Amino acid sequence: MSDVAAQPTEQEFDILILGAGSAGYATALRAVQLGFTVGLVEKSKVGGTCLHNGCIPTKALLHSAELADHARDSAKYGVNVELQGIDINAVNAYKDGIIAGKYKGLQGLIKSKKAITVIEGEGKLSSQNTVTVNGVVYTGKNIVLASGSYSKSLPGLEIGGRVITSDGALNLDYIPKSAIILGGGVIGCEFASVWKSFGVDVTIVEGLPSLVPNEDATIVKNLERAFKKRGIKYSTGTFFQGVEQNNDGVKVTLVDGTTFEAELLLVAVGRGPSTAGLGYEEAGVPMDRGFVLANERLHTGVGNIYAIGDIVPGLQLAHRGYQQGIFVAEEIAGLNPVIVEDVNIPKVTYCDPEIASVGLTQKAAEEKFGAENVQAQEYNLAGNGKSSILGTSGIVKMVRQKDGPIVGVHMIGARMGEQIGEAQLIVNWEAYPEDVAQLVHAHPTQNESLGETAMALAGKPLHG
Repeated sequence: MSDVAAQPTEQEFDILILGAGSAGYATALRAVQLGFTVGLVEKSKVGGTCLHNGCIPTKALLHSAELADHARDSAKYGVNVELQGIDINAVNAYKDGIIAGKYKGLQGLIKSKKAITVIEGEGKLSSQNTVTVNGVVYTGKNIVLASGSYSKSLPGLEIGGRVITSDGALNLDYIPKSAIILGGGVIGCEFASVWKSFGVDVTIVEGLPSLVPNEDATIVKNLERAFKKRGIKYSTGTFFQGVEQNNDGVKVTLVDGTTFEAELLLVAVGRGPSTAGLGYEEAGVPMDRGFVLANERLHTGVGNIYAIGDIVPGLQLAHRGYQQGIFVAEEIAGLNPVIVEDVNIPKVTYCDPEIASVGLTQKAAEEKFGAENVQAQEYNLAGNGKSSILGTSGIVKMVRQKDGPIVGVHMIGARMGEQIGEAQLIVNWEAYPEDVAQLVHAHPTQNESLGETAMALAGKPLHG
């Protein structure tokens, strides 16, 4: 379905945006609020990776997976339900319905903003103030590069057949009996969680020493223990060497000679910036390994060109791109918006159990302030009534600068991603444990666990 009925007649805009994913469309929406005219260039569909083949579809699969697990465990709660199987076609129809609804809503929202012109086609930066689309040159007083990312592979590892990326995994019309997942980060752990719930024999291969290596060490240990309990196998600390495939499956070999066999290999080694062939370097935009280099205010140092989202080095998160889009629109308007550093952007990994974190890990805090100047406190969800009702285990961990503010919050447990809102306020507003401890947290909620952790860190634990 086309985003617009016809090509625009107006070819000059206050802000010309290359890419209509989370970052690009957020720029556009905020820009029109500020009185700007906007040209929004998109070769595919508005909403980008997040809506169509990233955040939204994966979380829909994870919800189906959660329901499957609930059915398996229902007798424990006095509800006699039998899991008769997973209808993958119905799962995909549910997922696709969510995407279609959100896509229609976003199209309608953009269409209602008369100052936004959606320009369909593959755009290319043709000078420091022009983008060419389908042979037509469009001019922008300001240019915002927001061309997004793609599923990466490893050098020499070809995608095809039984070797797939997350794009292929999202559109499988069958459930494999077994799968190897190359990469133990966010994408790998989420798909491992889904597939295990669907009855797949899953093995994760991660070359680094642990799963989710960017998380706090305590969280990592909890996740690995939980995955082991769920029957999700993993190999860490040894790198991938190669894969062979035939009509029956794949055989993965590690550098130490270890082999694994399964029906499929999912390559989940992260996402690369979609910048090749878009004219960025030719226009003088500074680049490094495909990423666009911008300063802390997201300006490239060339003309009036800004860069946002997954093409800028750092966390590749939809909400980071969304926030950067708003930031750039306000920056162009001269509002001098506040910078949110990557370390203080909330992160959630939606596997079971969920991981949610914001701010410095204990190790990073000790490196920054010195070990003697850092205090950390853990609260076990075994003491949280709502977590016990839900049947989950996990922890909340807070890290503070000694006699100073909380600089990191790290959580693991079913549904703990929903607690990241308060956690990010605590860290970004530099709250002291003593500040949080005196606030009232509703009972019985998982949210209480943040209050309990803060109370303990403030030296007055009630349930410790």
